[in-house]
Amino acid sequence: MAAPTRGAVVGESVDLADVQGNILRGYRKSMVRHLIAQVIDARQASAWVGATAGPDRSLAPAITDAAHWGARPPDVCFNLGITFTGMQALGVPPSAMSAFPEAYREGMAARASKIGDWGDSAPEHWIPWFQASDAVHLIVTLHADTAALLDRFEKDMMAGLAGRAFRIRGRNEGAKFNGDEVHFGYRDNISQPRFAQVSPPYKLDGQPLAPLGTVLLGYETALEQLQWTLPDPPVLGFNGAFNAFRVLEQDVPAFENFLDRAAAQLLASPLADSLLAIGGAGDEASPSARLASMREVVAAKLLGRWRNGTPLALSPRDPTPSPRVSDTDFDFVDDDEGLKCPLGAHTRRTNPRGARIVQRIANHTRRLVRRGMPYGPRWDATDRDADERVERGLLGNFICADLSAQFEAVYYDWINLGLQDPRITGSNDPLLGANQEDASWFDVVTSAGSVRLRGLPRFVRTRGGAYTFLPSISALRWIGSKHPLNPAPR
Repeated sequence: MAAPTRGAVVGESVDLADVQGNILRGYRKSMVRHLIAQVIDARQASAWVGATAGPDRSLAPAITDAAHWGARPPDVCFNLGITFTGMQALGVPPSAMSAFPEAYREGMAARASKIGDWGDSAPEHWIPWFQASDAVHLIVTLHADTAALLDRFEKDMMAGLAGRAFRIRGRNEGAKFNGDEVHFGYRDNISQPRFAQVSPPYKLDGQPLAPLGTVLLGYETALEQLQWTLPDPPVLGFNGAFNAFRVLEQDVPAFENFLDRAAAQLLASPLADSLLAIGGAGDEASPSARLASMREVVAAKLLGRWRNGTPLALSPRDPTPSPRVSDTDFDFVDDDEGLKCPLGAHTRRTNPRGARIVQRIANHTRRLVRRGMPYGPRWDATDRDADERVERGLLGNFICADLSAQFEAVYYDWINLGLQDPRITGSNDPLLGANQEDASWFDVVTSAGSVRLRGLPRFVRTRGGAYTFLPSISALRWIGSKHPLNPAPR
């Protein structure tokens, strides 16, 4: 972990035109394509990187920055992440990279044990292009609303300088379905850090404002007004962010089967009627109706929200309360026992808000900006015998200012060890955790008692990923200056 210092650049405002888009606010596009690129010509690759931030569109498309887009962002939003080996391949001087944090320098595959990537999630089982660190130099990300726009943009880009500078080793593509729903049936992308400096300002939604240093280098963080160390020269790091890009396969059949088993267990317990959703299925309902209702209770308990996004903290027994409650303006301080939202629920583990946790300083210091898109066909819930070998999941970006102190700490301490509360220590996150059926457990607690659910399999398997740095626009120009295409004569 890079040591926080007081030597970084401090600013009350941010030049949004110098920050890559999709960091401080999302694009809300329907499709995404991540191109996994390998440098084959350092001079031309460096020049292309610089040209993405320059005026000559004949050399490279323009990187999408965070400046105000008007009514909507561009038809195709284009961004760029660079791995540490990519920095080396681009010819960035070692002296300039020495201050980059250890996690970034080592790369995601080398840090697998810190983020639960073992067993069938280990790097040796990843998609081939993610297995060799020297194959992933850049991740070129394109967002658009149609495949035709993505195809045209990629074709035009690779027909020019990029085609001589890089080899595309792989593609990871995703597309939205049913709004912000993911394959497990939950509404996603609800709670994100909010930044006062972003223009136009976000609609107030009850979430605390986060300092820019949550995601951008060179600004104050929530860690007692400390900042993370910048590289030398500072232009390489200032206004940049780190990204943990993850390809996460989601085992929907296993998840739905577990809901069946857990719901049956809860229905057989004395706590059944105190758990069933209001307006759900009472004693007079058919067994199938009661099972269906309890399945949704289990799904809500595992996540901490009903599948439509309603938080258990505000509506523990009703997914559609009237009047409607806020999706984001809530806390866990009045639910210390987990009677509303279980202590081990995914959303409570990863964002404890103001709840009592062991690492008290960490309540709001491990926030991540999350950008994700489903991939693969939607599972047909009416046909449980459908081909279960079809891969589906989530393409996730977890953006932060320090990979070790934020992303890895959330995964290692909170998701896979439960260190934030001794009452869940030894259990894993029910959705993202590296669970094993013979050892996993999850407690459902009520005022009348509790039931321990066992036998949770691993629902999410890592299929690949990389740690990248999202340089500022100024940094892209600086990288491009290392190997100009037309150097001045000597």
